[in-house]
Amino acid sequence: MDIKVLEGEAVEQPGEILGKRIKKLRKNQDRTLESLAQEVGLTKGYLSKMETGRQVPPIATLSKIAHALGTDLSTLLDTNAPGQAAEIDVGVSLVRAEERRPVVRGGSSFGYDYQSLIQSATHRQMSPFIFTFPQQILKEVHFEHAGEEIVFVLSGIVEFEIEGQRYELRPGDCLYFDARLRHRGRGKSGEAKALVVMLENSTRAA
Repeated sequence: MDIKVLEGEAVEQPGEILGKRIKKLRKNQDRTLESLAQEVGLTKGYLSKMETGRQVPPIATLSKIAHALGTDLSTLLDTNAPGQAAEIDVGVSLVRAEERRPVVRGGSSFGYDYQSLIQSATHRQMSPFIFTFPQQILKEVHFEHAGEEIVFVLSGIVEFEIEGQRYELRPGDCLYFDARLRHRGRGKSGEAKALVVMLENSTRAA
């Protein structure tokens, strides 16, 4: 059955759907804004803005929130329905190119766009995304989170920085690193896109 959107009816944006899912998971666990914010290193006000869709953090922060809420990043970002993650454990997820949906546009003030490449597959450890890197990023902005990460450049030139060491990545180049290291990336030429795979449940020693 086709679902038609009535004229003038508001369509929820991915950030709003994400915020509702975070809020529902938190409420289901009887957790307060304060307790969750403190655990992931955010302010109560920032987390509140996330839950109302007014603020969308980078993936590094979302990964911490997912871990704190006992879920994984791809499930948290699955935009099937507000507050609802896929529950069918089929062990296989096929997403056609035309079925990919934007998870976040602009990554709030950080400027990252990313699309999830997994839908409806539970018990997963990897979270693959298509990243579009901004050409400008604030010099004080860096990311670090649990797990491991792979960046495979699809188009453009990506300047990636890990613990102060810069790497110029071109289409076909692949970078692997421990995500606990301070890192960030920006587009250096043209529209820079990359396949980014995060392994969240890393067995690396803390």
